[in-house]
Amino acid sequence: MLDLDGNPATIYDQAQKVWSGSRQQSLYNEELTVGQIIFRQLQRQPQRIFQISHTDNTRLTRSQMLQNAAKVGCYLRDRGFKKETDLVGLLARNSTHVGALAYGCLFNGTPFHAVNPNLEQKTIASLYGITKPRILCCDVADYEKIKDIGASLGARIVTVNGKLENVLSVADLLQKPLSEDYEPAQFKRGVDRTMAILCSSGTTGTPKAVTLSNSRKLFEIYSYLGSDDVQYAPSTLDWLTGLITLVTAGVFGTVRLISSEMFSTTHFLDICEQHEISWTIMANSHVAMLANCPSTRAQRLRSLRHMLFAGGHCLVATLKKMQSFLHGSGILRNAYGLTEVGTLISYNNDTQSKPTSVGRLVANIRVKIVDSSGQLQGPNRMGEVLCHNEQPWSGYVGNPVATAEMRDSAGWFHTGDIGYFDEDHYLHIVERKKDMLKYMGMMYYPHDVEEVIAQMPDVAEVCVFGLWRETEGDAAAASVVLRSGSKLDAKQVELFVRKNVSVTFKHLHGGVRIVPQLAKSANGKVNRQAVKASYLKDATQS
Repeated sequence: MLDLDGNPATIYDQAQKVWSGSRQQSLYNEELTVGQIIFRQLQRQPQRIFQISHTDNTRLTRSQMLQNAAKVGCYLRDRGFKKETDLVGLLARNSTHVGALAYGCLFNGTPFHAVNPNLEQKTIASLYGITKPRILCCDVADYEKIKDIGASLGARIVTVNGKLENVLSVADLLQKPLSEDYEPAQFKRGVDRTMAILCSSGTTGTPKAVTLSNSRKLFEIYSYLGSDDVQYAPSTLDWLTGLITLVTAGVFGTVRLISSEMFSTTHFLDICEQHEISWTIMANSHVAMLANCPSTRAQRLRSLRHMLFAGGHCLVATLKKMQSFLHGSGILRNAYGLTEVGTLISYNNDTQSKPTSVGRLVANIRVKIVDSSGQLQGPNRMGEVLCHNEQPWSGYVGNPVATAEMRDSAGWFHTGDIGYFDEDHYLHIVERKKDMLKYMGMMYYPHDVEEVIAQMPDVAEVCVFGLWRETEGDAAAASVVLRSGSKLDAKQVELFVRKNVSVTFKHLHGGVRIVPQLAKSANGKVNRQAVKASYLKDATQS
C-alpha cells in the first residue's frame, strides 16, 4: 500500500509503541528458492538482451545467461555441493561472468560469500577463514592476493575475468555441454535456505559473515520494475545494493547494466546517456557528487526514472539540486536498510518536503524506538532503532554471541542507529550508535587507523574520528599526543599511515593535529566525540 505521494503506508500502535508497514502476502511459493524463480524468468523471451557489460563490451541474452548459469550450477552439483555449508567465495568486480557465477550458485542452492576485492589481504583471509569456502572465484588481477588463502583452506581457485596457466577459469566451465533437461535444485521450504553471505563488522572491527536467506523481501518491493527497465548499481555483490540489483534483474527480467569501473560522475553520466539507465541505486555521496558536478545536466539523465540512494544523508540543497536534474517523472528516493535484515527497512519518495527523513516502513516491517534505559519511545522521541522483519535469520556464521547481540530472542534487530519517528510516521536517522565510518563507499573503523599510528615510537596517545564530507563521506582525521621531547609533526603521521595502510580509504584525508591531551570521560576512557569537537574548534580558530 502506498499513499498519494507514493510512499509506503505506515501505522502506529500507540498502546504498543510500535510502527508497522502494511501487511502483504508474498505471491511466490515458499518451497521455491530465488534461483528457481530466476530460472523460470530467464526462460521467457530468450532472445531479449539481459545483461550489458560496458567495460567488457559484451551483451548476453536471457538464453545465454541461463545457459551459462546452468553450467555453473551443474559444475557445483557434480562436485558434490549439496549442504548449506558448501560455500563458494566470490571476490570479483562486475565483469561479464560474475552474474552467471552468482546465478549458478542460486540454481544449485549453494550460498556464495561475496567479499570486496579492494579489502586488505588479512581482512579477506579472516573473512574466508570464518566461512571456509570450497571454491574461491577471483579476478585475474587478485590471484596473487588470494592464492595463499586458497591453499590454506584447501579451496580450488577459479578466475572470473580471464585465464592463468594451470588455473581453472569460468570460461573453461562454460565450454562444457549442458543437459537439455537441466533443472535447478529443489529444497523443502527453499525460502528459508541461506542464499548468500555478505560482510559486516562489529564495533571492535572483527569481521562478521552475514547470512541472507531466500526471502522475497529482497526483491518484492521493486515489483514496479519491468522488461523495459535498464538497471545499474556501481556496487559489487558484497554490498546489499549490488545483490538487490542482481536479484531484481533476474526476477523481473530487466536489462542489467554492469561496469567494473569505480564510480565517478563522468563515468555515470556517460553510461546513463549511452545505455539509457532507468533505475539506479547508489551511495548518498554519489548523489552529492552528481548534484555538484558541472557536467550534470537534465538532458544527460533524461532516461532516469528511479534514483535510490542509501548509506547516509544528503544536504537539503543537494537533494533539491539533484531533483532538478531529473525529468518530471523521475523519483529521487532515500532508502534505509540493514544487511542483516536483508532488505530495505524504509524509503522516502518525498525528499523535497521531508528531506531529512528516510521515509516510511516497507511492507511487513515493524520498528520501535528504545532509549538507553530500555523504555519504548513515542513520536518525536529519540532512541535506538529496533527492527523486526518477521522471518528467520541464521545469524553471523560462526559467531553466536554477535548474533544474539544483533537480534534478540523476540526477533528484534538492534540496528545501532539512533533515530525517531515524526508525527507523520516518517523515520529519521540522527546518528550511528556504533563507531563505524564510511569513506568513498568503503567501511572502516577508527581503531584500524589508531593501531597503525600507535606503532610510531613518538606517539603516546591517538584518537581517530571521521570528518563528514558530502561527496566523500567520513574522512579519517587524528588527534595525536606525543611522548615527552618528541619533535614529530602532523605531516610525518600522515605519511606513516600512507606507507603502512595499503587501502587509501583509511588514509588521513581529514588531517592530523598534535595536541597536548585527549578529552576523556570520568572513567579514563577517551571521549571520541569530545576529541572531534575540540579538533573542529581548533581548525576554525587557526
